[in-house]
Amino acid sequence: MTRFTVLVAAPQTHSSVHTAALRAAAEVATRAGVTSRPELIDLAELGPDLLNESSDAVAEALDRIQRSDVLLVASPQVHGTYTGLLKVFLDRLPELGLGHTVAVPLAVVEDLRNSRGIEEDLRILLADLGAWVAEPGLILATDETRQPESVVRAWADVAAPGLREAVSVAA
Repeated sequence: MTRFTVLVAAPQTHSSVHTAALRAAAEVATRAGVTSRPELIDLAELGPDLLNESSDAVAEALDRIQRSDVLLVASPQVHGTYTGLLKVFLDRLPELGLGHTVAVPLAVVEDLRNSRGIEEDLRILLADLGAWVAEPGLILATDETRQPESVVRAWADVAAPGLREAVSVAA
């Protein structure tokens, strides 16, 4: 069975990024042939534990990430790139800790004209950890996060063939 995890890196719990990530995950699962229900890790729920080297909750979240075959990583754009929560969390992974993972970057931006940087940054971060990264990444404007279905479907039309192939190899 394919293990699918959704990692939300928004600074507040149950944010619009969280909602959009779950909706995008459902579309990714359908298009890539993943039958398992995605697990969710919301970094805002881990809060200050992210800085605690001996946190059992963070260790378990890191373990779940490393065991994932498919990982959807959702972050809002903050100061031109992904959140510090995501950076702090992923810095705890070992080198190539995502070596057998298919990663799907999802960036939420205020202005689509300034979106290229975060998508590239997320792609580089995930690739540096060894993941095969879906091409292209998914970018949503903030006002699209409440009802992202049409944008997600359009993105999935382009990304689905590569995702299906990558998931079949990773699983």
